[in-house]
Amino acid sequence: MKKPKIKKFNKNMKRKLVIVFAIIVLALIVLIGRVTYINAVSGEKYAKTVLSQQDYDSTTIPYKRGNITDRSGTILATSTKVYNVILDSKVLNANEDSIDATVEALVRYFDLDEDELRTFIEENPKNQYKVLLKKQTFDEISEFKELKESLSESGDANEQIKGVWFEEEYIRNYPYGSLAASVIGFVNGEGTGTIGLESYYDDELTGVNGREYGYLNSDSDLETTVISAEDGNTIVSTIDSGIQTIVEKVIKEFNDEHTNASTEGDGSANTAVIVMDPNSGEILAMANYPTFDLNSPRDLSGYYTEEELEEMTDDEKYEALYSLWSNYCVSSTYEPGSTMKPFTVAAALETGVLSGSETFYCDGHEYIGGYEIKCSHVNGHGTLDLGGVISQSCNDAIMQIAMKMGKNIFSEYQSIFNFGLKTGIDLPAEARTDTLIYDVSDMGDSTLATNAFGQNFNVTMVQMAAGFSSLINGGYYYRPHLVKEVQDSSGNTINRTGSVLLKKTISEETSELLREYLGRTVTEGTAVSCQIEGYSIGGKTGTAEKLPRDKKKYLVSFMGFAPVDDPQVLVYVVVDEPNDDNQAQSGFAVSIAKKIFAQVLPYLNVFPDEEESTLSTIDDINEYLGSESLIAEDVEDTEILEEDSGGDEE
Repeated sequence: MKKPKIKKFNKNMKRKLVIVFAIIVLALIVLIGRVTYINAVSGEKYAKTVLSQQDYDSTTIPYKRGNITDRSGTILATSTKVYNVILDSKVLNANEDSIDATVEALVRYFDLDEDELRTFIEENPKNQYKVLLKKQTFDEISEFKELKESLSESGDANEQIKGVWFEEEYIRNYPYGSLAASVIGFVNGEGTGTIGLESYYDDELTGVNGREYGYLNSDSDLETTVISAEDGNTIVSTIDSGIQTIVEKVIKEFNDEHTNASTEGDGSANTAVIVMDPNSGEILAMANYPTFDLNSPRDLSGYYTEEELEEMTDDEKYEALYSLWSNYCVSSTYEPGSTMKPFTVAAALETGVLSGSETFYCDGHEYIGGYEIKCSHVNGHGTLDLGGVISQSCNDAIMQIAMKMGKNIFSEYQSIFNFGLKTGIDLPAEARTDTLIYDVSDMGDSTLATNAFGQNFNVTMVQMAAGFSSLINGGYYYRPHLVKEVQDSSGNTINRTGSVLLKKTISEETSELLREYLGRTVTEGTAVSCQIEGYSIGGKTGTAEKLPRDKKKYLVSFMGFAPVDDPQVLVYVVVDEPNDDNQAQSGFAVSIAKKIFAQVLPYLNVFPDEEESTLSTIDDINEYLGSESLIAEDVEDTEILEEDSGGDEE
């Protein structure tokens, strides 16, 4: 019998053990390397995952939405901190000795129902978030907070207030109520801008919430990490709150005066005004009537009776609100009427079709394209020079100029003056008009004739104001805008928007001639009622018959500026369907403009042209305005288009 080979066996075992040990060591090295790599690359990620699985508290720190101010820093929209009163039943029940003191304090300072509180605490012992009250001011919670802090120092558990804390948030507040409502806009329940600057600059105004984390670390110690909130930026607008106040007061007075007209209704369908710096494109005031209170934008009680509101469907209420919120100056289109005539004359002068020395004979009508198209004076103006054509608002002469100029030049200058194009104003919902003007290919002779005096195509108020500014400022077309600069929450300027010159429309020479012609409109033409002692004012009236023509509804307007030789301010007034038996009176718009000019010019330190002017104080101005009848006799009838037998229907 052979003996076993023990030595050989031992050698084999040792070899195997060495190999196994080597494999284990190698695996450990690989594992350690992998762990080291993961920690270096993704350590923070996994640390957050671990922390997220621990027991911790997380509280949102709300950001403050940025302010909107006028050009001088007057706050028009701001955010005010408020507090929600929160009850934590779990904490309170863990401190049973404090329940009575806590409930008694809540009842005393917040007028809450004691029985309801005790029932909730008993039936929901683990509830950690019960909102007892919302949107309390600091003054409303201060006495409770003071009591809680003073009792915590006593050390007596029976007198402690536990399980009550205050959740911070912000609410939007508009200090001046309805001032510039459709321009400023408001925020919805989620804190997002809905209309106006609140909507257009929502990204700038919106900040980033912060957060406070409290959690137990590996040693069971409470750790707190705070990520501060980033407040929104401040928007500094071009609006002058003083001028805006003047404009809105004048508009309201006008509509109040016309609520008792023999026709039914309260004031006009719409009354709107733009006050603009013609040398920069800055909007100093923009207003329309009716308006609404920004602090309660969904309240229709001031416009409808309780019975009417009860009968309205939700869709009808929404439609009413949308109409109320709409900014007429930007979002509505209409036929401009005779305020278009200076643009037609400017195009003819600029292209050499006219030299400025021409005269025209008006016999009251023109036969064009198979139509008899009448002048504003059906019996004719007689012979007029070019300045007289504008100041007397002669349709006949304007049609003669249009025929001489031709549709190609007319259409080219419509585009140059930005008709049919958006202005790019920094407000939402600017109306498109590209489909509301004629292209050269579909413009007939009669269409050219009527377009030349502002009929059969549509514009917006902001288009007209921006284009007209270029007529009187030397031919410089600035983008109309409502914001001067953007500031961070510390007041540092981070973006100056400023004035943007988009193009040159006409020459200095043409602009100078137009200012002269438009000055004659106030001194001897259709806007004589706009004269203010000591000041030179220029402008153009407009009366447009709305579609359908047989309804005899009118939109009247006046585009004015001052002083004539060096325009500092432009005022554009539109009255859509004045509440009057005879709507076709441009004098309605002129009267509004006059009252605005009389107050705004001294406010802007624009001094009278004539040294002997007696209007040196606000009292002088008020006495002057109150002593005159500002609505002149109708001097400009609507333009009338009649079909001639045998003519082609246009």
